[in-house]
Amino acid sequence: MKQVNDAHETEYEALPDVVVSAPGRFHLLGEHSWFCKDKTLSMAVNLPVYVAVSIREDSSLRFYFPQLNERKRASLTSLKFRREDRWANAVKAIIYGFTSGGFDLKGMNITIYSDILPSAGFGITTAIKIGTAVAVRELFSLHCSDDELLQVIERGNNLFLNTGNYLADNFAALYAKEDSLIITDHAKAAWDYVPFDFPGHVVMLLDARVPRISLWNEETVREPENVLLLGELKDIKPNVYGGWTYTPNTTDINEVLTVAGEEMRRRLICIMQEHKFLLQAREGILTGQFGLFARSVNNSHISMRDLYEISCPEIDWILKRIGELEPNLEDVRNPVTCGRITGKGFGRCLYAIIRESDRDAFKANLKDYERIFGFHPACYEVKPVQGAHVVDSK
Repeated sequence: MKQVNDAHETEYEALPDVVVSAPGRFHLLGEHSWFCKDKTLSMAVNLPVYVAVSIREDSSLRFYFPQLNERKRASLTSLKFRREDRWANAVKAIIYGFTSGGFDLKGMNITIYSDILPSAGFGITTAIKIGTAVAVRELFSLHCSDDELLQVIERGNNLFLNTGNYLADNFAALYAKEDSLIITDHAKAAWDYVPFDFPGHVVMLLDARVPRISLWNEETVREPENVLLLGELKDIKPNVYGGWTYTPNTTDINEVLTVAGEEMRRRLICIMQEHKFLLQAREGILTGQFGLFARSVNNSHISMRDLYEISCPEIDWILKRIGELEPNLEDVRNPVTCGRITGKGFGRCLYAIIRESDRDAFKANLKDYERIFGFHPACYEVKPVQGAHVVDSK
């Protein structure tokens, strides 16, 4: 906190009026199926982004990112997307979201402070947006409900950045609770909490540093005709969490998906399986059955690798080593570790949930990974934390 204040004061010769902390995050399951009104299981983590803001006397906007030693400029009267502004575009998008909604703002000095850079993933760009939104609301004492704040963020994403507005990203950064996971129900635009407590286990979040290469266009899965096909395979089940599930009837699945090509058929089946794995993972968490939870996570990665085709040899190698931490490799129904690729698109990140006693072995495997593949991974031990909140305000 002192470092944030010091950085802001050194840059602008004034202490911030407001400082907000917003968490990083990763998705455990379901980040590829939001488009068909499915569910996403996420964890906000202790990789914070701090947004420090002070009011200016003019309409100018100044942006500073100490870890990058970068400074950007803009004005309330001429907010424009500039490719070279990179991280600052996320801040400008939120300011645009406010002004385009009729909120009256003044010029600001803004410091973005994060030891994890946006290029790493882990929800850092979303944390910048959410942190900025909460800070601006607090700074100007705006009459802006949470629902209106979500509309501000949506306008910034859709109209300024021309990108998707992902509810699971926003909900995790804004509403997360300590020691809990958050489930986004995209059909209801709502969220729910799942207390997360598996004693003796730790969560490791890893950037494998593999170059990002897209092998196929994920947008092709999100075509309306594919959404309609999956809709035909949904069964209303009042006793199931969320009120529905996909049919397990193989004949019905084959009949409905026969119009899709073989590659698309595999990917749509993956989406269907992901819903089942998410529900099983939730049940495992709520009942304290780590084996059920871990099996669901591991099966999800296999499905993402073999059917959705988004993994890579480097990530698969790491996850195989995680599986080898098992005391009994034959007992696949009751694993003591689990892991999965994570991130929308073709990411290079993964998470692993291992026993505390396996930390050293896990880190030794990462040294082997670096020696074999030549990539230097970044690894963080994380835990579920609170969503965006004000940590200092004058």
